[in-house]
Amino acid sequence: MEVYKIIGAKRLKGTIKVNGAKNSAVALIPASLLANSPVTIEGLPEILDVFTLKEILEELGAVVTFENGTMTIDPTNAVDIPLPNGNIKKLRASYYLMGVLLGKFKKAAIGLPGGCHLGPRPIDQHIKGFEALGATVSNEHGAIYLRTEGLVGSKIYLDVVSVGATINIMLAAVLANGRTIIENAAKEPEIIDVATLLSNMGANIKGAGTNVIRIDGVKELHGTKHTIIPDRIEAGTFMIMAAVAGDGVTIDNVIPFHVEALTAKLREMGVKVEEYEEKIFIPKTTHLQAVDVKTLVYPGFPTDLQQPFSVLMTQATGTSVITDSIYSARFKQIDELRRMNANGRVDGRTAIITGPMKLEAATVRASDLRAGAALVIAGLLAEGETEIQDIFHIERGYSSIIEKLQGLGADIRRVTVKEVEVNND
Repeated sequence: MEVYKIIGAKRLKGTIKVNGAKNSAVALIPASLLANSPVTIEGLPEILDVFTLKEILEELGAVVTFENGTMTIDPTNAVDIPLPNGNIKKLRASYYLMGVLLGKFKKAAIGLPGGCHLGPRPIDQHIKGFEALGATVSNEHGAIYLRTEGLVGSKIYLDVVSVGATINIMLAAVLANGRTIIENAAKEPEIIDVATLLSNMGANIKGAGTNVIRIDGVKELHGTKHTIIPDRIEAGTFMIMAAVAGDGVTIDNVIPFHVEALTAKLREMGVKVEEYEEKIFIPKTTHLQAVDVKTLVYPGFPTDLQQPFSVLMTQATGTSVITDSIYSARFKQIDELRRMNANGRVDGRTAIITGPMKLEAATVRASDLRAGAALVIAGLLAEGETEIQDIFHIERGYSSIIEKLQGLGADIRRVTVKEVEVNND
C-alpha cells in the first residue's frame, strides 16, 4: 500500500502556493454540463475528486480535456444515463449531478453519494428544494431517482444552512420556468464562485453570498471561461502548519478575507499573521496560548479546519476546547494524535486538548480528508519517522502535497510498503 513517511522536527521555511478551491471545483465541473457549448475552467486542483468527476462527465458523453489545471468540457453530446453505482460513490459532491441533470434533462438517477464518513450528512434539504421546483423524488435500490415534466420556480426556505443544498438548488433552478428564491441560503465563497460561473454562462442570479438568492430561469446556457477561486481550506491548513512548524512561511494565492475566522483565532493564540493582497506571511511563533473554538457556518470558523487546528492546540499552553457544531463524528484524528503522545479526549461534539505536549512519531491512519491533513502536520512536528496510512483520503483534497512541503524543507515522501494492521490497543 501507499503511505506517507515523514521525518519530523524539521522547521519549514519559504513559500507555498495554494491551489484552486476543491469545494468549488466539485460543483463547477458538474455545472458545466448545463451549457450548450464548451466551458473552460482554469486553476483547478489536480486531485482525485477532480479526476473522478472528469470520468463521470465522460461517462455521460461529454468530451473533457484536463491539463495543467485547465479543464475544458464540451457537453454538446452529453446524455442522461443513470449513474447508480461506480465513480458516483467515490465522492460526496457527486450529488451536484442531481440538480444538473434534473435541470438539463428533466430526470436523473444518481447513486447515494460517498466521500468522507463524518457522521450524518442527510440530503433532505436538497430533495426538499427539488420537490418545491416540481420534481418527484424516490429512493429505488439505493439510488435517488428524480423526474419532472418541467421545473417551475418557487420560494424555498432551507431548514438548515447547507452549502450543498444551496448550490444544488441553484443548479436545478437556472433553467426552470420563473423565479426561484432560496431563503436561509449558505454564504460560502464557493457559492459565489459557482454563481459567477453560471452567470457567465447566461444565468440570472442575484444575492449569492447573502442569505437570500434570487434566480430567474433562462431557456439555455452557453459556454464560457472561468478561473476558480483559491482554496481557503488549503490556505488555512498551510497557515496552521506555518504557525506550528514554520520559521517564516509565505502562503501564496490566498484571499485573506476568506480566512478571517482562522486568522482571528491564530492571533488569539499568539501567532503573528501578516496579510497582503494575495498572500499571507506567518513568521516563527515562539509561544502558543490555549483557546476555545466552535465551528460555524461561513463566515464562522470552518469545520474543515477543525481537525488541522487540533494539532496546533497540542502545542499551546493550557487546555483548549474545540466544538464542532457542523459534524458530530469529526474527531477521529484525536485517537491518532494520542498515539503520537498528544493529551486529548473527545466528549460528544467537543474535543479537549491540553498542552504543550512533545509529539512522537507513530504509525497512524487517515480516517478522512482533513484528519489526514492533521496527521501530516503532526508528523512534521513529531520526533522520528511517522507513517501515515490511507493517504488516498488526503489526496482527494490536497494536490502535490509532497512536492509543496518538500519545497519548504520538509522530509516527507510517498512510498510503497507491505500492508499491516495498525495496533489499536
